[in-house]
Amino acid sequence: MTAAFLEGRGLVKRFGGLTALAGVSFEVEEGEVVGIIGPNGAGKTTLFNVVTGAVDVDQGELWFGGRPILGLGPDQIYRLGIARTFQTVRVFRGMTVFENVLAGAWFGADSGRTRSEAERHAWWALETVGLRDLAGTVAGDLQIVYQKRVELARALAGKPRVLLLDELMAGLTAREVEEAVALLRRLQGEGMTVVLIEHVLRAVMRACDRVLVLHQGRKIAEGRPEEVVRHPEVIEVYLGSGASAGC
Repeated sequence: MTAAFLEGRGLVKRFGGLTALAGVSFEVEEGEVVGIIGPNGAGKTTLFNVVTGAVDVDQGELWFGGRPILGLGPDQIYRLGIARTFQTVRVFRGMTVFENVLAGAWFGADSGRTRSEAERHAWWALETVGLRDLAGTVAGDLQIVYQKRVELARALAGKPRVLLLDELMAGLTAREVEEAVALLRRLQGEGMTVVLIEHVLRAVMRACDRVLVLHQGRKIAEGRPEEVVRHPEVIEVYLGSGASAGC
């Protein structure tokens, strides 16, 4: 049996008396689009923080591309090819859109990039997310929805092997959600692996091959989107809590 492309085994993370991850295991195959859903406080962003080296775990294992990666710092994880966006947007507010994205390209997986190569990757990322015409705009002057695109472009510019998206579609219009779903499928078609935390369930249903559901730090369900939304415990703790499936 071959190992998954990205795999966590029995991940435990405590913050004082709070257990944010209670033995979470997961597998992501290369080229998949996998969604992670669950109520607020379920441990979703903590899981991303663990995968990207932002926080240490108390117990468990984490593997990427057949090698253990627990203990590596965020810079090392990024250069291995795992990039992310954040639930709360983090752009370099005083820099232009192009400068933000160039930083991601320059610091990306190909550590030997020349300046011209980094610029080419940056322009490709801006074109991909539809921001080429705003390249000279100061990022902090943009509306949040466009700052999210800047952050996505910055992650893409590093040419990651795995892209982690934390609530990318929050606040988007129905049309913008459909455009984002189409972009994810396009990236998947180009060979990228995507894992997304998302509350917009109509996007999860359309974009994801599989879905993991977390609740109080535990994985309570996993499977194809249409299977997961019918899972009794998912309905009880998530869909039945007032959220709309929006399918």
